[in-house]
Amino acid sequence: MATTAFPTRDDFAAMLDESLGGADGGFEGRVVKGTVTAIENDLAVIDIGLKSEGRVPLREFAMPGQKADINVGDEVEVYVDRVENANGETMLSRDRARREAAWDRLEEEFTKESRVEGVIFGRVKGGFTVDLGGAVAFLPGSQVDIRPVRDVGPLMDLPQPFQILKMDRRRGNIVVSRRAILEETRAEQRSGLILNLEEGQIIEGAVKNITDYGAFVDLGGIDGLLHVTDMSYKRVNHPSEVINIGDTVRVQIIRINRDTQRISLGMKQLESDPWEGVAAKYPIGAKLSGVVTNITDYGAFVELEAGIEGLVHVSEMSWVKKNVHPGKIVSTSQEVDVIVLEVDSDKRRISLGLKQAQSNPWGAFADTHPVGSVVEGEVKNATEFGLFVGLPGDVDGMVHMSDIAWGISGEEALHLHRKGEAVQVVVLDVDVEKERISLGIKQLEKGAPAVGGGSAAAAGSVKKNDVVTVTVLEVRDNGLEVQAGDDGATGFIKRADLGRDRDEQRAERYQVGQKFDAMVIGFDRSKKPNFSVKAMQIAEEKQAVAQYGSSDSGASLGDILGEALKAGKKD
Repeated sequence: MATTAFPTRDDFAAMLDESLGGADGGFEGRVVKGTVTAIENDLAVIDIGLKSEGRVPLREFAMPGQKADINVGDEVEVYVDRVENANGETMLSRDRARREAAWDRLEEEFTKESRVEGVIFGRVKGGFTVDLGGAVAFLPGSQVDIRPVRDVGPLMDLPQPFQILKMDRRRGNIVVSRRAILEETRAEQRSGLILNLEEGQIIEGAVKNITDYGAFVDLGGIDGLLHVTDMSYKRVNHPSEVINIGDTVRVQIIRINRDTQRISLGMKQLESDPWEGVAAKYPIGAKLSGVVTNITDYGAFVELEAGIEGLVHVSEMSWVKKNVHPGKIVSTSQEVDVIVLEVDSDKRRISLGLKQAQSNPWGAFADTHPVGSVVEGEVKNATEFGLFVGLPGDVDGMVHMSDIAWGISGEEALHLHRKGEAVQVVVLDVDVEKERISLGIKQLEKGAPAVGGGSAAAAGSVKKNDVVTVTVLEVRDNGLEVQAGDDGATGFIKRADLGRDRDEQRAERYQVGQKFDAMVIGFDRSKKPNFSVKAMQIAEEKQAVAQYGSSDSGASLGDILGEALKAGKKD
C-alpha cells in the first residue's frame, strides 16, 4: 500500500520491483524455492510467490530412465526463466535449477580434483554424453576404457565414477574421463602386486594377448611382456609359432621397472644355453652343414643347430658373384655347406663362409691354364683402361689396352673389339689372392715375343743395345712395324727414332720389305723389343770418337770419320 495519499510514478515502480523480488535483478535468472500445489497430467504446478504459478514437466524431476518421485506439498528448487510470458504464466525449469546447482558442485569438485558420479545416457559423434547430476558432460571415445571398447551397452545408464578433465561454465562445456579412474585403480593394484615380485622369480601366467613383437602374460592382476627374442634360443619369426592366447606358460621375471611398472619376462632362460662351449664345438676352419633361416641385405643366417645361428656375410657367399643380393645366391630353408671363419662366444656371433666350402675358381683356372696358355673367351665389358673377358670357370680376366694390339695407341685399340665378341687371349699372369687374371691379345700376333720368358733374350734372342738387321713389316704415320731377321721378334721404331735429322724421321722413306740396321733400346711390358736408328748412329759416333781421337784435340769430325773408314777398308 502507498505511504502517501498521492503516490507518484516512482512509488509505483518501487512497489512493482518489490513484488517481483527486489530491485537487484528480481526473480528472473535465479534459482528459487517453490511449493508443488498440484500435479496435472505430466506437469507439476509450482507456486514461487508470484501472481501466477509455473508449470514444470515431471520428467525434469527424475533421472534418465527413472520415474519422478514428487508429491503435492513438496518444496523444490526451480529456475525462473521468465516472470511472465505472453500468456501471463511464470516460466520455470527444474533442469536449469539442477544444472546451476550441479555446476556449483562440479566446480568445487574440479578444484579438489575429486571424482564425480555420473551416468552415460547417450551417444554423440566422437564419444558419449554423461549426466553429472544435472550437468551434461562429454566423454570422448578414447576415455571410456584403457583399451578400445567395441560395445558400450553394458556401461549405459549405470552410475559410475568419472574424472573431470576440463570445464568451461561460460560455454557450458565439461569433458570427463572414465579411463583416468581405471588407470589410477590399476596403478594402485599393480603397485601392490609388484611389491610381491622379484627379478629372477619363476612364475606361471596366462597368455592374454599376442603381438608381432611378443606376448602379454597375466601374472594375476598385472601384465608382463614376453618378448619374441626371449621365447626360445632358436629363431622365432612370430610369437604364435610358440604360444597361443589362453595358454598357461612358465616364465622367469627378467627385469622389473617399479617406476614405469613394467615387467619383462623370459621363457628361454628356463632352458639350457646352447651357446655354452660353442667355441670348442665349432672350431675355426670346420666344415659344417646348416639350413638358411633368414636372408637380409647384408647376408644370410644359417642355423647350425637349434638355438645357434651363424651369419654368412654377402662378401663370403660367392667367389665370382659380386654386388648381388644374397637372395639371388641362396634361398630360405636351403641346406648349405659352410666353413667356420670366426667365433665370438661373448657376443654370441659366429661368422661363416659359403664360398670357402667351394673350390676357388681362380686357383682352379691357374692350375688348368698356366701362364702362356691360349684360351677363348667373350668380351664382357670395355672400360677406359681395357677389356674384361669371360673365361671358363665363371671368372673374368682383363686385357689391358696396351696388350690389345701392336703399333697403335691404347685408346685406338679399345675400338677394335666390341661387347659380346669371342676372342682368343693368352694368359699373362694369374694372381689367386687378388683374384686377378691378366690377359693379352697382341701376343698372339706373328713374331710376337714368347709369353713367360724370363729375360729380354727370350724375345727373339736379342738384348738391349744389340744392333740387328730389321725388315719393315708395316709403314705407319707414327713409325715402322719391323721384325728382327727373317723370323725374329717383331718390334716398333718410333718416328723420332728413325734418324737424327728431321728429314730422316719420315716414315714414308721406307717401304715394306726394306731391310736396315737398328739398335735394340729396350723392351715393352710384353717383352717386345723397341728399335732405334737414331740411337745406333749416336752409338757409332761415340765409338769412333773414343777410338780415333776427339774434336777437342784438334781433329775434325771429318778427319775422325775418314780414319774410321780407312780402318774399315783395311779390315
